[in-house]
Amino acid sequence: MLTYNVRGENIEVTDAIRAYVEKRISKLNKFFDNSVQAIAHVNLKVYPDKTAKVEVTIPLSYLTLRAEETSPDLYASVDLVTDKLERQVRKYKTKINRKSREKGLAPIQVDAADEEAVPEDDLQVVRTKRVSLKPMDSQEAILQMDMLGHNFFIFEDAETSGTSIVYKRRDGRYGLIETDE
Repeated sequence: MLTYNVRGENIEVTDAIRAYVEKRISKLNKFFDNSVQAIAHVNLKVYPDKTAKVEVTIPLSYLTLRAEETSPDLYASVDLVTDKLERQVRKYKTKINRKSREKGLAPIQVDAADEEAVPEDDLQVVRTKRVSLKPMDSQEAILQMDMLGHNFFIFEDAETSGTSIVYKRRDGRYGLIETDE
């Protein structure tokens, strides 16, 4: 059973908005049995250009469901993000259920008519690359990534000697992932 934590940025979360969010996201309950207890963290943002972004994160014991959508209408963004989460569950239900069985957890329920499961072959690694990690800073790694035309780049951080990853975000800016070694 999902419970909800609905927050708003630059918007007051009214009872009507909260009810709509809970109604739409509660559609996901059909995929879980009653033993599943999870909190759906919903973040609603309204930007100065009047677009609305909805982010939903549902941490479960065996995976984390996450989706975000931006559109001119807050309610449309809620609908789009709910649809995206449903597709995630349907697409990966085989993999998720295998992991949950390994951990002794309840499987996700998907009706045969609803199934859009990914065939096991689609989850196979089709190419392997070996890379030598060069010591550099994040700025140099971003330059390397851009020169290669990739959307991420793995490197050895010259300061920490740890493995790090820079990546290009959807908004065109850059992110950095540092590992704990």
